[in-house]
Amino acid sequence: MKRPNIAHARVLRAAQTDAERLMWRHLRNRQLLGWKFRRQHEIGAYIADFACVDANLIVELDGGQHVERARYDERRTEALQRLGFRVLRFWNDDVLTATDRVLEQIVAALTVTPPHPDPLPGGERGKSAGAP
Repeated sequence: MKRPNIAHARVLRAAQTDAERLMWRHLRNRQLLGWKFRRQHEIGAYIADFACVDANLIVELDGGQHVERARYDERRTEALQRLGFRVLRFWNDDVLTATDRVLEQIVAALTVTPPHPDPLPGGERGKSAGAP
């Protein structure tokens, strides 16, 4: 049985905006620093415009309709962050008129090492090195 998001992702890929089409030209085939991006990729209950799973990075492109959906987008971003992803959002106009600047921000996010969690299990915190 196919998941409904998979079918919806296919529809979104077929009906991409000009901004999505332009961004995909730059992200596909590992063109950006060798990172693999996926287009209209299912993550949890959501479909990300572009996702680099290896870097835990999502790139979302927003059109005018997102002004009215700001609260939904905020909750969606929070949910994706709880799943361990960083989310970058760009306006379609910025992608179309300042593509290089958008790509520079994506590169910066890819080259920043996210903070690592404390390597010690919760029970080990606070114990001295010599303590049993």
